[in-house]
Amino acid sequence: MVFPERFSDLPAATWPRLRALLDVPTKASETINMTIGEPRHAFPAFVGDILAENLAGFGNYPDNNGQEPLLTAIGGFLNRRYGLDVPNAQILTLNGTREGLYNAAMALCPEEKNSKPVILTPNPFYPVYAVAALSVAAEPVFVPATEATGHLPDYHALPADVLDRTAIAYACSPANPQGAVASKDYWRDLIALAEKHDFIIFADECYSEIYRKTPPPGALQVATEMGADPERVMIFHSLSKRSNLPGLRSGFCAGGPQSIARMRQLRAFAGTPLPAPLQAVATAVWDDEAHVVENRALYHRKYEIADDILGHVAGYKSPEAGFFLWLPVADGETAAVKLWQDTGVRVLPGAYLSKETDGHSPGKNYIRVAMVAPTQEMQRGLTLIRDCLYD
Repeated sequence: MVFPERFSDLPAATWPRLRALLDVPTKASETINMTIGEPRHAFPAFVGDILAENLAGFGNYPDNNGQEPLLTAIGGFLNRRYGLDVPNAQILTLNGTREGLYNAAMALCPEEKNSKPVILTPNPFYPVYAVAALSVAAEPVFVPATEATGHLPDYHALPADVLDRTAIAYACSPANPQGAVASKDYWRDLIALAEKHDFIIFADECYSEIYRKTPPPGALQVATEMGADPERVMIFHSLSKRSNLPGLRSGFCAGGPQSIARMRQLRAFAGTPLPAPLQAVATAVWDDEAHVVENRALYHRKYEIADDILGHVAGYKSPEAGFFLWLPVADGETAAVKLWQDTGVRVLPGAYLSKETDGHSPGKNYIRVAMVAPTQEMQRGLTLIRDCLYD
């Protein structure tokens, strides 16, 4: 058998790699998992009733692109949140945003762009960005998103010949894992760069509704204000974080008419549409903001707790948004093993979210800590992290 080589140098996937690392005994009688960004807050109470009312929909094939009521509800969210008037034809529902972030590259990356196309990704990054680049035979270019760059990638620093080959640039705001927020100026500059070098921005905005005070600006919002090419930006959103429904697998992308048309064309052959009863649930959830406000208030309290416990730690940076802490350590793997063995707390080494370039991994000296557990459990976990690693 001959197998493709394009995935041959992929590292082990994040979670199997972590399980192997922490496959050692712990002294603790109780364990606390702070690795995965799986919200454990309550999802809206009305979800069960709506699902029950629509169970008959499991007897039908679902709409590939999304039922009109769901597309309209998503459009309503975009209007309330960003002042955008996006037609239903420029929205596509997704079976989880990860699917869309992958398939968008499949649908929109050209085979050539001044020779081999480039796909830019922040480093650290959500792993699907890199796999998408390899899947379309593009060259993934990993751009450091470090403290020196405000934990957002400085794509302007790249050589002109790389930018001229760039077809797609992934950008995540609020950033996973660092919690940094792209300002309107950041988006304007990146959009202007994309206009100059003719590439499309995939804006991963899945954490957009978890923030302290000021709602993070959106890439499509800024592009519209600028009068940029409508095809220049595609945004990706999800109910996983906004509404504590990771198992619903409901997200969407929105962008230019040609981009969405090409994604719909691909989805007609290879898509994984959301079942109709789940689309009915998603419609109600996108239409409701009250539960989002309540959820955000819980995270406000968690930010305060984290600042109280870890605020004295050298290099600690309180996140602007999202629900991760990006904590400095001497070595992420060593710290994760020590925490697990001594305290029963599981965290993710930062290197598992980053790529080594020029002999350095920008995540090596960090651990990522998810603040998704119930408040008291999270508080206990952060206290154990402080006492084990910093005091």
